[in-house]
Parts: sequence; structure tokens; C-alpha cells
Amino acid sequence: MATIYDVARAAGVSPATVSRVFNGGRVTAERAENVRRTAAALGFAPNRVARSLRMQRASVIGLIIPDIGNPFFTALARGVEDAAQATHLSVVLCNTDEDIEKEHRYLEVAAAEQMAGVIVAAASRQRTDLSVLVERGTPVVAVDRRPRGASVDAVTLDNRHGGEEATEHLISRGYRRIACIAGLEGASTSEERLAGYRAALQDHGLGGGTDGTGGDYVRHGDFRVEGGRVAMEQLLSLPEPPDAVFVANNLMTVGALAALRDAGRTPPRTGLLSFGDVPWPELVTPSLSSVQLPSYELGFSAAQLLQERIAGAVKPLQTVVLRTSLRIRDSTGGPTRA
Repeated sequence: MATIYDVARAAGVSPATVSRVFNGGRVTAERAENVRRTAAALGFAPNRVARSLRMQRASVIGLIIPDIGNPFFTALARGVEDAAQATHLSVVLCNTDEDIEKEHRYLEVAAAEQMAGVIVAAASRQRTDLSVLVERGTPVVAVDRRPRGASVDAVTLDNRHGGEEATEHLISRGYRRIACIAGLEGASTSEERLAGYRAALQDHGLGGGTDGTGGDYVRHGDFRVEGGRVAMEQLLSLPEPPDAVFVANNLMTVGALAALRDAGRTPPRTGLLSFGDVPWPELVTPSLSSVQLPSYELGFSAAQLLQERIAGAVKPLQTVVLRTSLRIRDSTGGPTRA
């Protein structure tokens, strides 16, 4: 028996378009005729499928995140699931791998399957487009990362505060050539953490320092281990390498630490502070200082907000901002302790 995906593929349209044709959505007459003709040729049964989709809508939500392999998103997903289970909602997990095209396909699938709602950590602040869901009235909550201009509820971290507090700590320990390995350019979390780092440097008169080439000590990574390693290697190759590094996420910190060890600059000789814990930070030698993130609470709060919208709550859009905290360990003991 033909499925909605078979029709979409044969008609050269998205599954969401097929769904709109058979569920009263806005589609051009020419495209609708093409879809109906293709459906008839394939023996597609829209009424039965539509009933099935409506049943799914009442019980399934989507969670679209960049990388379930990152412990931050693993804890976030658990928070979403625990909150969803309390109201008998099931969660479908989708990994985008920071790929905007892959993210768009998952959003299209969520629309086609008429999910009850979707929680999404955007792959891009500028390019993520939630309109396929928003325009059809599907409840959406942005979590961790909020796309620019999206009219949806959001649960985020106070990233700027966390970046500023981390950099202030490094300054207080005597470090002066402080670098930042930021995340992907254009990601809201990366931009906000970088802004906090720069604000702290400026407050202490360090904002004008250069890396020996006339540039600053900022390098961008990809939120992955290898990206952190490459960025750290670039920083260490400078005429005046940094004496401390603030890394904008946990996986890049792993790569940065590996590069420091390969270069014989084990912390705290070069201070290292991570935005988010690496797994078992106390077992790493030296133990790693970090900005602690309420990952589970982030997911739980996002799911609660989504449940309110699914239940029909009519109120202004909400943005919930959760605070981070600083956990000091051995990797930021100061250059004099090296």
C-alpha cells in the first residue's frame, strides 16, 4: 500500500505538501492536482492515513537536536522525555548534525506526520526556518538555540553571563592572554558566549590585546572534538600563544585538551575552562573547571511549555532563561602553579 512518502517522491513534492493537500492546507491548485493524480495512480488511501496522522498528533512530539552524542543534549533529551511521559506523550528524536538541510527535512516530516508539537535546537540562528510548522499552527518551542525572528516559545541559557563569568575567573587567576574557542559562526549560543568573553576582557582593559599577528585570540570550532583540537593547535602556533583558553562547549574542550597535552602545555600552565562539563570531569587530569549547565532542566522546561501550547494555552510567547554556574577545579589554578 502506498504511503504519504511514496506519493511525495513520485509527485516531486515534500511529505508536508501531500499532507496539506489531503488535510485542507494551503496549496496551489496546480500542485494539488498533481498530488491527487499521483495519489490515485499509486492507490494512496488519504482518509485512512489522515485518521492515523490525527491519532499520532495527539500523542507524539518531535525533538530535533544537533547531536545526541553530546552529553549536554543527552541530558536535555532525558528532561524532555520525563516531562512528556507525565502527560502520556511519546518523543521522536531527530539528529541534525548541524546540517541545515537535514534539519529542514525533519521539520517537513514533523509537519507531514502532524505531530502534536516540536522542540527544536536550531542548527543556525540565521537559516533555520520553522515556518513549515508555525504556519500550520503546530506548537513549537526553541530550546538552547533560538532562530532569529522565529515567533515561538523558547527556553535558553544565559550564555552571555556564563561566558563573562568564565573569563572573569581566568583573569582573577592571573591569566592575561586569554583565548576563546567559540562554536559555529552564526549559532546564537556561540555568539552569546563570545560576547560574554569579550565583555569581561574589556572590563579589565584586556580587550585590545593581540595574538602577535594583529588579530585577537578568537578561533571558531564546530562544537565537535576535532574542531576544538584544530582551533587549539592554531592558537598554540601563534607567536604569542594564549596562557588560558575559554572553550565554548564540552566536546571542543576535549579536543583542546588533547592538543595542549600533545604540545606539553598541560593545564594549569595553560588554563582551560569549558562551557559545559566533559563526562566525568573529576577523573580528567587535571580536573577541568567548567560552566555548569542545567541541561536536564532545559529539556524539562521546554517540554512543559510545549505541553501548555498543545493543551490550547492562549498567552503571549514566553522566553525562559536559565542561569549557569561556575565550578572551579584544577585546570584554572593559574600560570604560577604550572
